[in-house]
Amino acid sequence: MTSEHVACTNWKRVMLFLKHNMSYDEIMSIPGHTIHSWRNLTLLSTLPNSEIKAKLMHYTKFMFVRDPFVRLISAYRDKFQGNTTFHQSYARTILNLYGNKRSRFYVKGKRKAVAPQAQPTFYNFIQYLVDPRTERTKPFEPHWRQMYRLCHPCLIQYDFVGHQETLQEDAEQLFKILQLEDDIKVPPSYENMTSSGSVEDWFRTVPQEDRRKLFKIYERDFRLFGYQRPAGLLDE
Repeated sequence: MTSEHVACTNWKRVMLFLKHNMSYDEIMSIPGHTIHSWRNLTLLSTLPNSEIKAKLMHYTKFMFVRDPFVRLISAYRDKFQGNTTFHQSYARTILNLYGNKRSRFYVKGKRKAVAPQAQPTFYNFIQYLVDPRTERTKPFEPHWRQMYRLCHPCLIQYDFVGHQETLQEDAEQLFKILQLEDDIKVPPSYENMTSSGSVEDWFRTVPQEDRRKLFKIYERDFRLFGYQRPAGLLDE
């Protein structure tokens, strides 16, 4: 079984459960940062080419996706508001490029300036993503790299594609396919939850021109994985 997906902390818990025969309570007691540093999970990229080809041919392959704009909001919240190490490595670059520019947002049709802040704002983050210089310097970091580029669904024939928005139902269906429905369930996700309904609030700080640029960057993810074009953000 191989996988590429969002909500990777809990999926790593699932993998550890299957590989080490740990109990559900044991898995749930492992802190998230420990899960990510666990070295006993084998990456496909570390295997010989012949073994990679064999696994891609014979293993069940699945991925979980998320609304691209909601995924960006969660990446910002997790990596710039809650992760100090990550914040230091990327925040400095973003602040140097955009931190001295005044963000703008709309309130009842009126434009109001917001003073620069000590850490990147969500709008600063979007400025970084839509800036052509960003990708020319180095590829997008995996937490905001387009899913089609991260998981290559046009090259890998995935057996199952689930959605974060229907995680519990889709995971149950996947476990039935794998004949594991009696052995494990997906741990609940409570941290860094971003509802689709709050997207407009987050993007209120982002001018429409930049929203449209951002959509162009992630348009293929919207189309490939069945997400509707966010007309309310792009056409207002």
